[in-house]
Amino acid sequence: MLAAVRVRDVRLGVPPALAHRASSALHDRVMHAGGKGYRDVLRAFRGEFPCTPDVVLYLERDEDLAAAFELCAREGAALVPFGGGTSVTSGVTYDGQRPIVCVDLGKMHQLRDVDAVSRLVRIEGGATGPGLEAQLAAHGLSLRFYPQSFELSTLGGWIATRAGGHFATGYTHIDEMVAGLRMVSPSGPFETKVFPASGAGPDPNRFVIGSEGALGIITEATLRAFRRPTYRASATVFFAELAGAVDAARMVVQAGLQPSNCRVLDRNEALMSGVSADQCALLLGFESADHELGEWMDRALKLAVRQGGHAEPARYTRGLSKRRNSIAPKARGLGTTTDTWRASFLRGPYLQSALVPYSVMVDTFETACVWSRFEALDREVRAALAEAMAPWGGGMVSLRFSHVYPDGPAPYYTFGLRADRGREIEQHMSIKRAVSDALARAGGTITHHHAVGRLHQEWYEAERPALFGDVLRAAKRVLDPASIMNPGVLVRPE
Repeated sequence: MLAAVRVRDVRLGVPPALAHRASSALHDRVMHAGGKGYRDVLRAFRGEFPCTPDVVLYLERDEDLAAAFELCAREGAALVPFGGGTSVTSGVTYDGQRPIVCVDLGKMHQLRDVDAVSRLVRIEGGATGPGLEAQLAAHGLSLRFYPQSFELSTLGGWIATRAGGHFATGYTHIDEMVAGLRMVSPSGPFETKVFPASGAGPDPNRFVIGSEGALGIITEATLRAFRRPTYRASATVFFAELAGAVDAARMVVQAGLQPSNCRVLDRNEALMSGVSADQCALLLGFESADHELGEWMDRALKLAVRQGGHAEPARYTRGLSKRRNSIAPKARGLGTTTDTWRASFLRGPYLQSALVPYSVMVDTFETACVWSRFEALDREVRAALAEAMAPWGGGMVSLRFSHVYPDGPAPYYTFGLRADRGREIEQHMSIKRAVSDALARAGGTITHHHAVGRLHQEWYEAERPALFGDVLRAAKRVLDPASIMNPGVLVRPE
């Protein structure tokens, strides 16, 4: 099979100092040639890998990065950090003319230190979700961070892309869990001190979080960990109309109840996930390491029922889960509706990829807006999708809330339609442009947790203050003077 793929010839030699950590084997190059976005998956099915790296470096220590930076600066190469390769925004697909050096930190995955009193843990950036949780479980701790890409994505990738986890409220963004970090840039190390909080100027951690490999490579981080939960509660509330479910979610989150799950599903989303055949739904869940949850769930259900919902009886369990990943499906236990949705949630990306050879295009996009703008945003986005998909006979649209905040939700849309064989990329980009423009018009962010990458660059530039773009360009000149780090991400090449 590999003999049939189309890749460019290797254009780069590797110095002896890196030879034992480098590979230009076809398998390694192809496995690091793209992310998991629709265009990446489509090209992979065609056997096309236009962004294949010339060499893949499997680094094991910070010191190796200096040699990698020197190689790229000398040869005029681009350096692309790979993480778990789960980017859906072309974040790991440099498509310029320079040779490409791909850095994989998969061998840097160890738990380095545990401060059990402060509940702080220091972990190397190449750790994947399952590996990280397995190491923390030995100390009775969990990061409690479960993105949909949990199985493959890495800690460094989560930080670099400002990733969001599974839980709907509370500590759910990686931003809130990072207490300190170490990024190695071409100009040297960038290491922050660890404090519970500080008022000393702009936060240097936040400067690195979301930098997407454009400034340096995150090699380790100190994170706020949590005791593993022993009490769990779940319930589903059904609604005839989406507006009732939306109002119920808003009431619950504004009441300060901090549910672990507060997820609105419209009719199509509920149908596709097997939650309901003909109703909208609000999925509610709570977790705790030290107290019963009945009062919290009772209050949430009362608020939801007041908005016209019909609630299933709540389910309660107690005891440490044997699963490393608390969002994974299980055969029996917490409640059939919740488990059905979990299974669908984890299966979604694989099903999306499996439909590509059948000329079915399925993709997602997400945003965040204030509550007062949601109704208009939803109307604007659905109209834009309907118009964009009309030339191909129309399609399907579904909605869920991935996260909720006191001031607004994070709407997450899925669309599907017949793919125009041979013109899928142009078709996809026309739809993507239509919905991105609609989000901007309606006052939503271009991305809530999927990062900017190269796919969202145009709308990100319009969203951020113009002077902030100048600040980013100046920072890149300081940290990456040869402009080798992931060119085209966050700031356009000068």
